[in-house]
Amino acid sequence: MIDLTQIPSPCYVMEESLLRRNLALIRSVQDRTGVSIILAFKAFALWKSFPIIREYIAHSTASSVAEAQLAYEEMGSLAHTYAPSYTDEEFPTFLRYSSHITFNSLSQFERFHPQVKASGRDIRCGVRINPGFSVVETDLYNPSAPGSRLGVTADRIGLHLPEGISGLHLHNLCENNSYDLERTLEVVEMKFGHLFSQIEWLNLGGGHLMTHRDYDIDHLVNLLKGLKERYPHLEIIMEPGSAFAWETGVLVATVTDIVENQGVETAMLNVSFACHMPDCLEMPYKPRIRGAYQEPVAGKPTYRMGGNSCLSGDFMGDWSFDNPLHVGDPIVFEDMIHYTIVKSTLFNGVTHPSIGLWSAEDTFVLYRRFTYEDYKSRMS
Repeated sequence: MIDLTQIPSPCYVMEESLLRRNLALIRSVQDRTGVSIILAFKAFALWKSFPIIREYIAHSTASSVAEAQLAYEEMGSLAHTYAPSYTDEEFPTFLRYSSHITFNSLSQFERFHPQVKASGRDIRCGVRINPGFSVVETDLYNPSAPGSRLGVTADRIGLHLPEGISGLHLHNLCENNSYDLERTLEVVEMKFGHLFSQIEWLNLGGGHLMTHRDYDIDHLVNLLKGLKERYPHLEIIMEPGSAFAWETGVLVATVTDIVENQGVETAMLNVSFACHMPDCLEMPYKPRIRGAYQEPVAGKPTYRMGGNSCLSGDFMGDWSFDNPLHVGDPIVFEDMIHYTIVKSTLFNGVTHPSIGLWSAEDTFVLYRRFTYEDYKSRMS
């Protein structure tokens, strides 16, 4: 358990023991099935923890030149790269740092594949497919929503892949379970199965929340084994992001004021939902607070949580507590490592949370403390 007296506020704190728990489970799936499971930086890119990550997995996926270079420099391996579109200015950098490059459209493949050939490097090219099927209910996170810009539909590919494409990539899940993957694979095999004999690898993308307590790991293992038995020539790749950092750490905040308006009490914090927990507003979802009741309880002190940016909607609520809150009290938001850190912003110049690790030796390791210079350099 984290000793809050050792933690600066505000601060994102990841627990090494919880990270290793997730990593061990992910590696066990890889070992039992023979699939390749790689880390998606879009959900977790805390590179100072990569020495721990590399003990369990070797590769990662990138969607930008910055992520591709980070894979090379800090994971020590070339990236499995997919970007919604590539540019002439950036593509040479992708070539330098990628082992796989997936194209979002056939026109992008036709435009940039000559550069891949001219590079003389053994880069495996793929195309992203859109199965036109998804179980994701929030359109903001649904890659297969009607009219989606992501991936090529079956009718546009036809019977044969262009020469130079050795793999297919799909991604239509978002923190889903193995039964959702099973339904997806049924559609993919029906619409694109005729192409499997033409490829060497199949990337099942991300959204596989295998470290969730309710995830059926045995079902996933049997599903993947069955897929490999049907297509023994294919290398199967998965690239979850949230699963790596799911429930591995917290955001520690502090109450700075209590304000009341028309019977609503708001605990003002030294963190911002808009800046530091953006998915809470975008998804939206209500985060858990350690020691609080998730829903209001009659007769107990109840508060909204107010962020410290000037955005009017920078608040969420309500939570109840056994005792009234006071200025200086800690507020600990659970499960704030995946996506939260990579999506945080410097809007308003509000103080950015520090980042650290609660080590296996029960000590706090400060990874980064942000200062005025970080804000100033960002605005230059």
